[in-house]
Amino acid sequence: MSVVRHEPGLDPGVLRAQRAEDVVVGEVIVRHKLSSRVIHWAVALTFFLCLFTGLPIWTPVFAWMDAFFGGLSVCRVLHPYFGFAFTLAVAVMFFDWLKDMRMTKEERSWIGPKLMTRVEEHISETGKYNAGQKLYFFGVALGAVGTLVSGLVMFLPDDAPRLLREAAILLHDVTFIVFAVSVIVHIYLSTAAEPGTFESMTKGTVTRPWARFHHPRWFRDLMGRRG
Repeated sequence: MSVVRHEPGLDPGVLRAQRAEDVVVGEVIVRHKLSSRVIHWAVALTFFLCLFTGLPIWTPVFAWMDAFFGGLSVCRVLHPYFGFAFTLAVAVMFFDWLKDMRMTKEERSWIGPKLMTRVEEHISETGKYNAGQKLYFFGVALGAVGTLVSGLVMFLPDDAPRLLREAAILLHDVTFIVFAVSVIVHIYLSTAAEPGTFESMTKGTVTRPWARFHHPRWFRDLMGRRG
């Protein structure tokens, strides 16, 4: 069994979160270990680099952004590399988190009209991640594939038929718009809508009341394991 060193001024839960997750440490629960958080923030960083270099290319409305990178021509050079880095980060996240993101039979049955009529049942059986978070996870992975494939066609336009190039541009634009909107919702849900969630991706820990309220089955499993 690993020993947690109680250094002065440092939260034991935060220390444990450097290398472990899904464990109870005093009054907090370690939700995300350090490697999981690094992967998450790598995805976030590369996404915003893609966003800020892509927007000036997309429309003159955001032309002022290219100054942050040295001009529009530099954005055109950097954007494909940032896109590749984003896809790589998403791929690492996908295989690292896939085990926890598999949809259960019950969760699949909740998707659709039943989700609105069986809210209490859905909440009471929510594990470490709820059905919405799992759908978002697979949506990000699918979107990364879409932007990569369409981006490759756009990066080598002379090697592709005109119809394919136009389809790639459309797919890239639609995927980008969906990504941008979903990220705004994701940020809102992890901050203002559910206080305490953001800390799980910074410190790695959540409080017992947070876990009991938002992910009751996960909380029950952890407390049962602890006992």
